[in-house]
Amino acid sequence: MNLLIALLLNAAALIITAYIVPGFRVDSFATAILAAIILGVINTFIKPILLLLTLPLNILTLGLFTFVINAVILWLAAAIVPGLTIEGVLPAILAAIVLSVVSTVLSMLAKDVAKK
Repeated sequence: MNLLIALLLNAAALIITAYIVPGFRVDSFATAILAAIILGVINTFIKPILLLLTLPLNILTLGLFTFVINAVILWLAAAIVPGLTIEGVLPAILAAIVLSVVSTVLSMLAKDVAKK
């Protein structure tokens, strides 16, 4: 059940991000759910490898390079999922930042609701 809630929250975060960031589009809620699944798989298997390979650069930038890695992951997901489009490097980086903030806020709200 928690996995389903996380999936729906991530899909909602993608849609909210699409409204906020110009150049980042999600065609439908079904596309957002598919993108959330693909992002979950990419974050599970590929992101740790990318973080390990870019560790020196990540240390030099005090962790800010993680946003670039997240943008690359979003771009990879956009290449796989039809209906998820990113129109450049800047929208990808902005979408990665906004998506992380929105996902954090939605997760905190969901935990508050679950406690009540």
